[in-house]
Amino acid sequence: MFFFSSLYVSLICAFFCLCSNAQTEVQHNGSTLFNVGVVLDLDSLVGRIGMTSLTLALSDYYSVDRNYSAKLVLHVRDSKGQIIDAAASALSLLNDIQVDAIIGPQKSAQSTFVVGLGDRAHVPIISFSATSPSLHPQAHYFVQTAITDSFQVDVIVDIVKYFQWNQVVLINEESDYGNGINPYLSNALQDANARVSYRSVIPLEATDDFLLLELYMMKTMQTRVFVVHISSSLASKFFLKVKEAGMMSEGYVWIVTSGLMDLLYSLDSNVVNTMEGVLGVKPLMPRTTRLTSTAIRWKNKFNHDNPDFSQAEFGLFAMWAYDALWALAMAAERIQFTAAKNTSLLNSTDVFITEISKTGPKLREALSEVTFEGLGGKFHLVNGQLVPSAFQILNVVGKGERGIGVWTNSEGILSESNNGTNSSSKKLKSVVFPGDTTNVPKGWEVPVSGKKLRVGVPVNAGFDEFVKVKKDPQTNVSKVSGCYIDMFEAVMAELQYAVPYEYIPFETPDGLSAGNYDDLCFQVSLQKYDVAVGDITITSKRSNYVDFTLPFEAGGVTMTMLRNYDSLYNEWFFLEPFEKKLWLTAIGLFVFTGFVVWVLEHRSSSAFRGPLAHHVGMIFYFPFMSLVYAQRERIVSNYARFVVVVWMFVVLILNSTYTASLSAKLTVERLLPTGIDVNDLIRNGDNVGCRDVSFIFNFLQQLGFDKSKIKTYSSPMEMDAALANGTKGGGISALFSVMPYTKLFLSKYPKYTTNGTTYSTEGFAFVFEKGSPLVADVSRAVIKVIEDCTLSKIEGRWIKDQKGAPEGVASSDLTTATLKMFQSLFGISGGIATTCLLVFIATYMYENRDFVRRISNSSTTIRSKARAIGKHFDQRDPKSFRTSKYREDGVVNASPSLNENARPSTVVPIDLNDANEDIGPNSENTNAANQQIRSTDNIEIVRDV
Repeated sequence: MFFFSSLYVSLICAFFCLCSNAQTEVQHNGSTLFNVGVVLDLDSLVGRIGMTSLTLALSDYYSVDRNYSAKLVLHVRDSKGQIIDAAASALSLLNDIQVDAIIGPQKSAQSTFVVGLGDRAHVPIISFSATSPSLHPQAHYFVQTAITDSFQVDVIVDIVKYFQWNQVVLINEESDYGNGINPYLSNALQDANARVSYRSVIPLEATDDFLLLELYMMKTMQTRVFVVHISSSLASKFFLKVKEAGMMSEGYVWIVTSGLMDLLYSLDSNVVNTMEGVLGVKPLMPRTTRLTSTAIRWKNKFNHDNPDFSQAEFGLFAMWAYDALWALAMAAERIQFTAAKNTSLLNSTDVFITEISKTGPKLREALSEVTFEGLGGKFHLVNGQLVPSAFQILNVVGKGERGIGVWTNSEGILSESNNGTNSSSKKLKSVVFPGDTTNVPKGWEVPVSGKKLRVGVPVNAGFDEFVKVKKDPQTNVSKVSGCYIDMFEAVMAELQYAVPYEYIPFETPDGLSAGNYDDLCFQVSLQKYDVAVGDITITSKRSNYVDFTLPFEAGGVTMTMLRNYDSLYNEWFFLEPFEKKLWLTAIGLFVFTGFVVWVLEHRSSSAFRGPLAHHVGMIFYFPFMSLVYAQRERIVSNYARFVVVVWMFVVLILNSTYTASLSAKLTVERLLPTGIDVNDLIRNGDNVGCRDVSFIFNFLQQLGFDKSKIKTYSSPMEMDAALANGTKGGGISALFSVMPYTKLFLSKYPKYTTNGTTYSTEGFAFVFEKGSPLVADVSRAVIKVIEDCTLSKIEGRWIKDQKGAPEGVASSDLTTATLKMFQSLFGISGGIATTCLLVFIATYMYENRDFVRRISNSSTTIRSKARAIGKHFDQRDPKSFRTSKYREDGVVNASPSLNENARPSTVVPIDLNDANEDIGPNSENTNAANQQIRSTDNIEIVRDV
């Protein structure tokens, strides 16, 4: 209230004391005078730097452009570093001088109120030193010719990413300038996966005791990377206390923003010495001849105008002020002035009412269109803000700064060459960090408050092979061992730095477990432990308050049940080597092969001739006898020989497979699949079990099991007894556990086996506090020990391989031949037999084409035609009698009629009435047919009347 009352009184006094007669633009040497107000803290270094740049720029511009039509006239006001004086000065300039633009004010806090006045009066407020990004969105007539602090956020984040730091502390002063960058910096760091672990806000009037207390508090934290955004006046005290607190030593990282980095030369030499190794960023000033000559003339003018200031350099603020006045002068040349202003509001009792400028909107538009090559590079405003081209990355070494790289929006970090130009290299020059070391700090340390990592381990886990806590009764010291303890120690040994740690059992004073694994993880989030090690599964609930490393052990929930073995006393045991489909297919192929061989041999071999019963018997007899190689029938046809050769190969494979399968079934125990799944267990009301500290209890409830049907156990012995008794005996029908537990349990009790689906879950991992910088390094170490098989060797020392049949697979399934195994073989054999049969039929039809043609052309019924062709096919092939190579008894005879075993004649009863009922006994066709029949040797024709 005091602040606003003072402001109100001062503004009223300024309003009534200052002249109320408005000045209008006057002509001077044919040019229009353009009134420009300047509001700066004239006793400050930045204020005097700005005034020197503005006056020098004004002189330089009109010495270059002598044909100007408008000349700027500066009206300077001293804000004295106060918000009230800055507002009063701006109000005086707007109402008394009726300025068309105001350069200033100097500070972001002062600009907040002045920008509002500029918006009311439609007068551009041009600032070369207020860099807070929170100012610009508030007003349309605010122009920042200084690069806003939000642009340097990406540079700082890329530096953090470059050195792979993942945790940062933000330090800023309590002011509009200090607070403006925080939202932008926090969001950018979060997007880069770098967590802001703490934010320290330091008052401008902070005492030495306050600074030391705040620094000591930050010293106890793990984070060692600090981003500082404070003014040069506060930095003079701050970094002296940083040195005193011992935080400017090896392992610490300090990054300062451009506002402080540009004024580094103004700090006391003792302060600069304490900042050895600090990193900083600021917009890149191009090294041009014009910049060099201007800087020399600026230095001389500053020393002349400010003899009491011995140290001053042509830096960013000087450059921005110089370019701002040039841009304003160029914009003034582009517009036509309107002297008339709206004075209707001046009679209002509101002291903050100002005249409405009609030149201001034109000037603002002209400023947005001005583009020229300034001292700082290309001058171009986008939405009232100066667009930067590049940033310089600096390192405080000795008494000043050293360039180590540059940053551009398109290329990111680049190496800076010795001549100041950008290099194509993506690497920074060698950096000197605090403690006069070039070793890159890892960005975090074990807190001073805890010399060792406190590693929480579960007590009475039940599976001692994983984690075992045994207390010495004499010394009362707990000894921790187990597979996962060895794994943790192997992982920590792979880190590139030493991390001391100690094991602390998660137990009550009487030595019992203090809770389940959810409780243990929650204690890590409460910082009672720094890390938790054991058989701890990654779950979504736990990940809400802790961070997990990459899993070192696979997950997955399995169902374990008692093995069921098949009985060997089965009267149909001999059929089990082949599955049913294989038996049926093989029998079908047997019959088909016999039929094909009979067709191919029937007209040539007497062994395949005879009564109908003899034919049918031969079809079944011949292929089956090939199983024992006992067939005595001689094969005459080449087609039949080809079919038989292939068939013998098939028989050989079938016989060998049957023998091997039968032998395996007599020697290998046969595990029958249970065929029971989760739905069956729920439907039958069976009891199921799990570990008492596991997340699986809730998991089973989600699957649909009633809470009363879920029993918990703490040791493998209890689980074995429960499974052996079953639900009817008061135990359980199935045990649910994660994969590592299952492997260990089955190695102890091979009479059980897994069954059903394996439910996907995350594996085991180490637990750290949320945001711990150790998580990334430990995860990389986990990957390394997994790849070099270290974890597998450790697991092999603690857990034996499971004996018995493979999980979830019945032994009988492995010794039963299936149809799929013989698909290709059966396909080849059947295809060859079918091909030979078709070729033989085609040959027969071709050789007897006259007969077949007469039969097919006859007007008899289809049944009669089929009987005629069948009777013709049933006749003995005449060629089999005339060839001397054909033998049935092994003796070569010129005439088959001399063979004592050969029949002298074959009686073929052919029903000619059926075959020629429409031909007629005396027709030409009948005579030809009889002639054909009589030409057959040793065939007796019997006409069936």
